[in-house]
Amino acid sequence: MCGIFGIDGHEDAANLTYLGLYALQHRGQESAGIVSWDGRLLHAERGMGQVADIFDARRLGRLPGSSAIGHTRYSTAGSSVRSNAQPLVVMTSMGPLGLVHNGNLVNARELRDELEKSGSIFQTTSDTEVILHLMARNPRADVVESLMEALCRVRGSYSLLMLTASCVIAVRDPNGFRPLVMGEYQGRPCFASESCAFDLLDVELKRELELGEVVAAANGEVKSYRLAAMPEPSRCAFEQVYFARPDSRVFGASVSGSRLDMGARLARETPVPADVVVPVPDSGLYAALGYARESGLPLEFALIRNHYVGRTFIEPKQSIRHFGVKVKLNPVRELIEGKRVVLIDDSIVRGTTSPKIVKMVREAGAVEVHVRIACPPTAWPCHYGIDMPTREELIAASHELDEIRDLIDADSLAYLSLEGMLEALDGEADSYCTACWTGRYRIPTGAHAKVQSELFPIRTEDE
Repeated sequence: MCGIFGIDGHEDAANLTYLGLYALQHRGQESAGIVSWDGRLLHAERGMGQVADIFDARRLGRLPGSSAIGHTRYSTAGSSVRSNAQPLVVMTSMGPLGLVHNGNLVNARELRDELEKSGSIFQTTSDTEVILHLMARNPRADVVESLMEALCRVRGSYSLLMLTASCVIAVRDPNGFRPLVMGEYQGRPCFASESCAFDLLDVELKRELELGEVVAAANGEVKSYRLAAMPEPSRCAFEQVYFARPDSRVFGASVSGSRLDMGARLARETPVPADVVVPVPDSGLYAALGYARESGLPLEFALIRNHYVGRTFIEPKQSIRHFGVKVKLNPVRELIEGKRVVLIDDSIVRGTTSPKIVKMVREAGAVEVHVRIACPPTAWPCHYGIDMPTREELIAASHELDEIRDLIDADSLAYLSLEGMLEALDGEADSYCTACWTGRYRIPTGAHAKVQSELFPIRTEDE
């Protein structure tokens, strides 16, 4: 759950990367960073928090050069501490290297143990650092070749950007779990996790990187290579369901269009007599709009979200913690009172928030609350880059549909079918990873299935 952006050969590279990260802020809010190359040195600025909290004119002024890459982080492997903030920057026999990564390496612990036994000293608990150590152990005159050799040893999901003295390298893993697009800005190649970052900068979207593709950009030109492995395509369906911004195109499809279709299919599969459709903001909005259009029911924005509540919100003392979800959401009573409500959300994960929202809607005067979810029940954890809890924490892993309905106190509860969700994407069911709904993992997870405190036991002082 991270966002990456990079550009090669533009005099304003760091500022453009900063703006690109702004557009990708939804992909990670724990830390952010940028590294630039001025033809002589790599310059890096990183910090904890959001892009706007970290970067100002002074810090951006310390990032000279015509090439830059950047990262917004939401940790799924390694602790949320400053030492794990990316880009990771190292000095090697091949020259200085900066690396940013969106995804998870499922054999990182195995490789880390092997490298440490042979003398490697790790500076972070991030799985990303494994790639740099593999490169340093097997240097090549061509840094692209060294990176490709290292990637032959890793398994899992990765969209990568690497900044070197000679080029910017972009890589998408052979399964294609995570999105990565290439564009052109004033004749210069650039890369981003999602197309919404290009929209902000008026970048011309060229294409999505192919599965297993390695692109090296230098002097305004790009060269394409291909990793040897050719496993089955495994695009992450949860990107379209929830994670990607609705104004992006991901895996070649409009995110908002996919969510509208999910909502329409949800209305056809699970109709219910009601008076009004209400989205849970913001992720349930487009599915609710699709449901309303298909069902003929009016759509009402009856839950208002406070957009100024961050992940670091400090709850008040124990005696007044009844605020709960009200800190983030507040109902508009006039739109709900006396009505039968269809409440649309993108997913139910742990099942801790849904009861609070249903209760809020009832207390605002709804006579019935029917919950509809725009994806199948989430019953398995993700090991490929979405921050998903352990199986024990997932409500659908241990409860039947009726039990979940009772636990959230809804009058009815229904999920979109797996078939309906995949048809709403592009119909190519075999090309999507659906492990969090089916338990079918495209890559053996091995030790990565353990909780991450077991995976990365190292603790640092700034933790």
